[in-house]
Amino acid sequence: MPAYESKKALADEIMRTYLLLDQEFDGIPIDKEEYRTAEVDRTPREMIAYQLGWLNLLLGWERDEKAGKEVITPSPAYKWNELGLLYKHFYDTYAGLPLNELRPLLKRRVLEICEWIEVLEEEDLFVAGRRKWTVTSANWPMSKWIHINSVAPFKSFRTKIRKWKRIVGL
Repeated sequence: MPAYESKKALADEIMRTYLLLDQEFDGIPIDKEEYRTAEVDRTPREMIAYQLGWLNLLLGWERDEKAGKEVITPSPAYKWNELGLLYKHFYDTYAGLPLNELRPLLKRRVLEICEWIEVLEEEDLFVAGRRKWTVTSANWPMSKWIHINSVAPFKSFRTKIRKWKRIVGL
């Protein structure tokens, strides 16, 4: 993971990688949005649902901790060894919504993440243990949690959607 020099650098990288990913969904016909290939593990709609799910979890963890609630990660209904079920929940949550409705939802969540970063103290982002929900056996700072649930998958999904488009012939 890159070491971000500031919260602005993190927010800028989130926005940069999001915009690159988002443009990859341009021109995908509605009848191909759920097309599954053996070579790519998610459909275009599943890729966006996955991102919406994780960004919603991040924001929810923060909101719940601020409200004094106990935060259970990844969620009260799923344990870390049940991520496949959690992903299915993400896909089911957004099932039936076409890309032209999912993409604006993702954009709003990305903007919300960037706005949240803007109001955080630098120490909250870059010092481990500043939020209870970040304290795990790995004890990552919040910036790493945000990175692995935004920038990292934005990059990997960009590669996947490009591969998917080549296979599909787009």
